[in-house]
Formats: sequence, C-alpha cells, structure tokens
Amino acid sequence: MQDRTANGIASPRPQPSSFLGYGACALAGGLWGTGFFWGRLALNEMSVSHMVLYRFLFASLGMLPVALLHPVRFTRAEWRLLLLAAAFGVPIQFLMQFHGLALTTVSHASLMVGAMPVLLAVAAAIFAGERLDAVGWLALCASTLGAALVVLGGKHTPTGRDTPSLNGDLLVIASLITALAWILLSKKLLETHSAPAVSAYTILCGTAMLLLWDYGPALLSPVTHQPSESLLLHHVSRLAWAALAISGLFCTALTTWLWNWGIHHVPASRAGVFLNIEPALGSILGVEVLGEHLGPYAWLGGVLIVGSAVVLTVLGNEREAEVILE
Repeated sequence: MQDRTANGIASPRPQPSSFLGYGACALAGGLWGTGFFWGRLALNEMSVSHMVLYRFLFASLGMLPVALLHPVRFTRAEWRLLLLAAAFGVPIQFLMQFHGLALTTVSHASLMVGAMPVLLAVAAAIFAGERLDAVGWLALCASTLGAALVVLGGKHTPTGRDTPSLNGDLLVIASLITALAWILLSKKLLETHSAPAVSAYTILCGTAMLLLWDYGPALLSPVTHQPSESLLLHHVSRLAWAALAISGLFCTALTTWLWNWGIHHVPASRAGVFLNIEPALGSILGVEVLGEHLGPYAWLGGVLIVGSAVVLTVLGNEREAEVILE
C-alpha cells in the first residue's frame, strides 16, 4: 500500500516495508524449495492423492487459528473469487504437480518450476497491469538461467528407480499455469482483505475440495455400490508422517501466508524472482535423494539466482512506487 498525504496525493511507501515484502517472498521460496524433498519421502509410502490430502490437512491445522483470529465477510463475488483461487491453488495445482513428480525425476520437475518467474512476470504484465523495466526482465531471465544451471549442474547416479518422462514434465508445467491463476486471483482479494485471512480461507477451502475429490465417492458408495478407499492410512512410518506435517505446516500454510503478505507489499512480477529459490534449493536437497553432486555450473547458477534477487531488491525500491497496490 502507499501512504497518503493530507491532500490525498499518494506517496511512496517507506523502503523498509518493501524490504520486508521481498524478505517474506524469499523465505516462502526457500520453504517451497523443500517441498519436493518432503513429498518424495511421503510418496515412498502412499499415493499422490493421499500425500496431497494429508499435507493440506496438516496445513489446515495451522491455518484454522488464523481464520478464527481474522474473521472476514466476503461478498458473493469475493466468495466466487476465493473458491476459484482455492481450486486453482490447491487441488488442481498440487495434484497435477505431484502426479507429474511421480512420473518424472526431481531434477526435471525442479527445472520446470524454474520457468515460473518468467511466466509470472508475463502474466502480471498482461493481466495485472504491472510494468517491468529492462533491468527487471534481465534479472528474471538471469535468475531462471541460474536455476537451470543449478539443476543441470548435478551428475545423476542411476538408481533404477526414477526416469524422466515427457508426460511428467508437461504435468508440472501445467501445474505452474494453474499456480499463476492462484497468485493473480489472490492478489485481487488482497486489495480488500488481509494476507492472513486470504491465506487461511484459501487453504481451508482448498482442503475441503481435496476431501470431496478423494472421498466424495465414499459418500455415494451405498448408492453406487462401488468400493471406497479408507481415509486412514496403515503401515505409514513416522518419517512419512513427519514429512507430511512439515510440508503441510511450513511448506504450505506458512509459505502461503508469507507469499500473500509479500506480494501485497511488492509487485508480483518482481517478487517472482524469489520463486527461483525453489528449484535451486530443491536440487540441492536432491543431492541426497538422487545421488547427485554440485559442479561448477551449479555454483554459477547459485550466483545468478542470488545476484538477481539482490538487483531486483535494491533497484526495485527506487523504481516500483507507481505499480504497488494502493
């Protein structure tokens, strides 16, 4: 938001608020970067649909107190917007993304996610009226290149378990497009409602949709006489449950709040550079999962990502006042 003087003229928001916004987006990107790691641990013991559902059930536990502390009254139009954002941001995005991960490698999935900042910048320019100067575009491209170098910099040691596939890669790309819809719809809601409220209601509504998707057929089983899948999981290790809890509470609930708060204080097109932390950190964690090691290309990619973030953060405070939400 911009501060207003006594005569009603908008004045630029103080720089510290922008730095906090960038910091929130950076932390969200870092936590998102561990999502594939925890997801892989859980997928070793359960299906994609179960993994995504339980991840969001844990996220709902973290968001329920937030919703109770920030009660809001949405208009009918805002409810439609919220439900649409929740559908794109939770069941559609995550089911596609992790079905894609199940069909391809973590490295390939991370590489696909590296395209997200450029997609976000283009979408924000087209649909949200944001402007991105030449320096911003250069930083975004350099950051995306850096993410690709980090992922490609590791040498894969074959384990006989994971193989890349075109179908898996395309599913991850499709999930990114739905994530764009979630980000832009959420930013529209943030014009009139707080980040905690929008985050909490999005997670809770999205989790309800997942429950209907996974276990709605069980409600109809007495009529359809079709066998239904049990909600309770058996023979799941403590490690898998811990992975689900961490991914739900930290990689989903906390990151959603951080990201929504961040893009309320900085343009989404500039915040998008921090999404490249996700593939970078994900590939680093993949060293342990996939038997990779970081080579010179990976180190160069890390420098490009961090350098791009610094450039956008420093120059953004000087040039962004006219595009921040009022």
